[in-house]
Amino acid sequence: MKFLDEAKVYIRSGDGGNGCVSFRREKFIEFGGPNGGDGGKGGDVIAEAVEGLNTLIDYRYQQHFFAKNGGAGMGKDRHGKNGSDAVLKVPVGTQIYEEDGETLVADLTEPGQRMALLRGGNGGFGNAHFKTSTNRAPRYANPGQPGEEQTIRLRLKLIADAGIVGLPNAGKSTFLAAVSSAKPKIADYPFTTLTPQLGVVDVDGREFVLADIPGLIEGAHEGVGLGDRFLGHVERCRVLLHLVDGTAGNAGETYKTVRAELSAYGQGLADKPEIVALSKADAMNPDEIKQQIAQLKRVSKKTPLVISAVSGEGVKDALRALFKVIEQARGGSVARKPVAAAWHP
Repeated sequence: MKFLDEAKVYIRSGDGGNGCVSFRREKFIEFGGPNGGDGGKGGDVIAEAVEGLNTLIDYRYQQHFFAKNGGAGMGKDRHGKNGSDAVLKVPVGTQIYEEDGETLVADLTEPGQRMALLRGGNGGFGNAHFKTSTNRAPRYANPGQPGEEQTIRLRLKLIADAGIVGLPNAGKSTFLAAVSSAKPKIADYPFTTLTPQLGVVDVDGREFVLADIPGLIEGAHEGVGLGDRFLGHVERCRVLLHLVDGTAGNAGETYKTVRAELSAYGQGLADKPEIVALSKADAMNPDEIKQQIAQLKRVSKKTPLVISAVSGEGVKDALRALFKVIEQARGGSVARKPVAAAWHP
């Protein structure tokens, strides 16, 4: 299924039904009086966050959503039928903006969360509503109120506990595949990953969600390469795992390139907790590792981890470091994964 994280949609709520002008007409009842019913309410347009979706691809093929109009009132005091709502089902983590793309309307971060985007028009009153002691036979009714219309923009930001950032070919997809059941595309050329990938990681009996973001290169904030359009998916992450390829030149300069792009993007990414790791340790000798660590430590002001997703070296340490930050951000409320008791007679 193709990944789509932005969509533009036109929505319209339903019109209210017209009120009815009617009088009771029965044999032997000379002055039956007014009995015109009220019109029904127009349907609303509602956005709902649902589980099981991780893309907005459905909105590539349908961009117009209309709620039903309310039914007109009828004689014998019959109320018009209320119009049915139009429900836009979106993935958890979807933000809804006005057409300008800057004014936030709703941020759906929990499964089942609903937000009424447009309200349907109210139904008009029938002539029975207007009868009084001095006006016993009103011959007028109200028309229904019109619905509303709007163009909105949907923007998906995946919800993950930790995100992996780095230059292309830094080993991000290999790391994700090694620690989870995710199956990202892995190859020896840049920009193998074209869309964000998610995986559930189990460390010491506890789980968290890890996101792999397509690689950044110098000038990404200006649109170079894949640009920084996918960085929005790590805005909600509690911690970043910054992988630096130890086999590609100066590790310190590589680190500074990615950090510069995070700072240029903004949205607080540069201030998030960060775990720095030197990747591809299996492809380097001890002297090269020592030299790259020194360069990386000098620039990042942190002692980097040394990992190899191929051999497994340092992988558990990296996961535990990530989980420690995640647990602190969650307030230490992460429940340990239940362990099934061994069977015995």
